Amino acid sequence: MPTIRRGKLFVIAAPSGAGKTSLVKALLERMPQLHVSISHTTRNRRPTEVAGREYYFVTVPEFEDLVKRGEFLEYARVFDNYYGTGRQPVEAQLSKGHDVVLEIDWQGAQQVRKALPECQTIFVLPPSRRALEERLRNRATDSNEVIERRLRDAVGDMTHWREFDYVVVNDNFENALDDLIRIVSGRGESLHAGRPQLQSLLAGLLA
Repeated sequence: MPTIRRGKLFVIAAPSGAGKTSLVKALLERMPQLHVSISHTTRNRRPTEVAGREYYFVTVPEFEDLVKRGEFLEYARVFDNYYGTGRQPVEAQLSKGHDVVLEIDWQGAQQVRKALPECQTIFVLPPSRRALEERLRNRATDSNEVIERRLRDAVGDMTHWREFDYVVVNDNFENALDDLIRIVSGRGESLHAGRPQLQSLLAGLLA
């Protein structure tokens, strides 16, 4: 009986407003063979969201109980809410030979890297600070105070870009999507995080 190839795990992280969620959604549409891991969260469900599709929505006590039982591959507190990735569902998909995408933050990526060092990590950057602010404001779901805090936190998040294997710049959506597809398809050599072309962009983003 042939041995089943273990699936690959792709961890995609980004600062808030970089367009990660839209990119991952488009990636899954273009590559339906990929499996996405659905996270648990304690934040309130938005009107457009469906429980079990975007997230598993749980209470804080329920989340803390899952942590105690070691059920999470990674978890973090972000903007006053908890987010976590279930360990068992991810392992089940990988063992079946399915490639899995995790859409999480840099803190979660650190934890997954420790638990599953073979994972491949991708960080999505905005093309500029101005573009990041415009995207956050265009959501029209947050107050000015929340937007200002998200901007400050986004700059802090972006200082962790060196920890990732690959960096995708979301300047043009279709180009960024193509870059993601190249990485997931094993053709992302030119998109490694250490490439010199990123230096001037990051100097502006982190100034």
